Amino acid sequence: MKELLVLVPLAAAVLFASLTVVRRIRRGGGCCGEHEAPVRRIRVRDRNRSHYPYAVDLTVGGMTCDGCARKTENALNALDGVWARVDPASGRGTVFCKSEPDEKALREAVARAGYVVTEYSSVSRRAGA
Repeated sequence: MKELLVLVPLAAAVLFASLTVVRRIRRGGGCCGEHEAPVRRIRVRDRNRSHYPYAVDLTVGGMTCDGCARKTENALNALDGVWARVDPASGRGTVFCKSEPDEKALREAVARAGYVVTEYSSVSRRAGA
C-alpha cells in the first residue's frame, strides 16, 4: 500500500511534465509567445551574397531566445532587397542590402517586431560590388 501512495503521485508528475513538453513543442514556448504557434521563418529567395553589395551590423536590444531572433529576422527580411541574419546569443544581426540601406526603415522594422536597435554600425560597401 505504501508503494502505491508513492507511485501514484510520481506517475501523475511524470504525466503532467510530459504533457507540458508536448504542449510547448506544438504551441511554442519561451519568452515570446508562450501559447502561440512558433513563428515560421521568412526565407529570402535570393541568397546570393554577390547580389547584396551593402552590409549593416546591428545590435538589437530585448531579444532573449531563438523566437525573438526569428521575429526580428522576419521583420527585416520582409523588406524589399534585404537579407538578414540575427544571432540571439549575441544580440547582433547582419543585414545585407541590394541598395543603400535606409537606417530609419531598418529601425522601424525591428521596432515592429517588438525590439529596438541599440547600435547601428556604419554601412559598408563590399569590395567588387
